[in-house]
Amino acid sequence: MPAPAPSATASSAPAPRVRRAVPADLDALTALEEAVFVTDCMSRRSIRSLLASPSAAVLVAEHQGRVAGAAVVLTRARCTVGRLYSLAVDPQARGRGLGPALLAAAEAEARSRSCRAIRLEVHETNARAIERYRRAGFTQFGRHVAYYEDQGDALRFEKALGA
Repeated sequence: MPAPAPSATASSAPAPRVRRAVPADLDALTALEEAVFVTDCMSRRSIRSLLASPSAAVLVAEHQGRVAGAAVVLTRARCTVGRLYSLAVDPQARGRGLGPALLAAAEAEARSRSCRAIRLEVHETNARAIERYRRAGFTQFGRHVAYYEDQGDALRFEKALGA
């Protein structure tokens, strides 16, 4: 896979805006899901449920005035491990810092919910995401065999969260 085209430098590019998703983002979130994932897409109904769930935080990153990325963090009462359930960046907006901004916001959300660690699964062939997670301090601790619809394995990663 060729390297992505260079984007504006970090010092000249504005920081991505990350915020909590609202019900009005449902269409954009559904379109993003379909643009990013070939299999294992969340349905519109699932996204709507996540937006209303107190145990989920749906975060969106905006680029040029539109939703161009999203992250979903799941937590459970009295559990100190959060789960990054999904992270998606529109292919047209890659290389603009949205992925790292969403990942940082997801970690902050888990911390705010008293989580001491955050875990995630990633398709074994998603080299770009695997490298992103490793650079962010995640370490692989396991594998789920034939986890995805295409029978691909999921690599399991975890990161301890500071106070």
